[in-house]
Amino acid sequence: MKIKNEFGLVQVYTGNGKGKTTASLGIAARAVGHGFRVHMVQFTKGRCYAGELSLSQRLGPQFTISQFGRGCRIGVLIKQGYKKCTGCGDCFLKDRGPNEEDFEHARLGFEEALEYLSEGKCDILILDEIGNAIHYNLVTTDQVIQMIKNKPDNIELILTGRGMPHEIMALADLVTEMKEIKHPYKNGVGSRRGIEY
Repeated sequence: MKIKNEFGLVQVYTGNGKGKTTASLGIAARAVGHGFRVHMVQFTKGRCYAGELSLSQRLGPQFTISQFGRGCRIGVLIKQGYKKCTGCGDCFLKDRGPNEEDFEHARLGFEEALEYLSEGKCDILILDEIGNAIHYNLVTTDQVIQMIKNKPDNIELILTGRGMPHEIMALADLVTEMKEIKHPYKNGVGSRRGIEY
């Protein structure tokens, strides 16, 4: 007798520390190991060299990722191992406001997330960096609240990103705050292949 599907909770990973996306990827890998379908929508990220993109290819069709953000001007060279990520933030809206294209990317990403929910295309849906998208007003808090309230009961929803609004955390079943205590970045260690990307 197969165990009844117990998915359907809302999880939030927020805070100023490292590990929010990493936590959601760990859940994704574990779920795929049990035969579940996972889809990740990445907001404000467009890095063709991120390790999770290769992971999704290795895990097969059970784990898919769509990126809705800016690309990286040296991304191909980083992916091939010729360059390192400089942390410039061009691919992540760091230290500057969004442009028209950023709003369009976020709109498309949110529409895709709604489609995955309404059509039951996955067992777990991860909205990676949705907190960042809300921070830049690319997606509204109300849109995410409505998504949570209207999502199917059998689909787990995972939300990541700094500064998650309290209204969203109040609706979640699990909230984890990553708190930075110490980070090698402050000692001049940049983003590392296989660790930060």
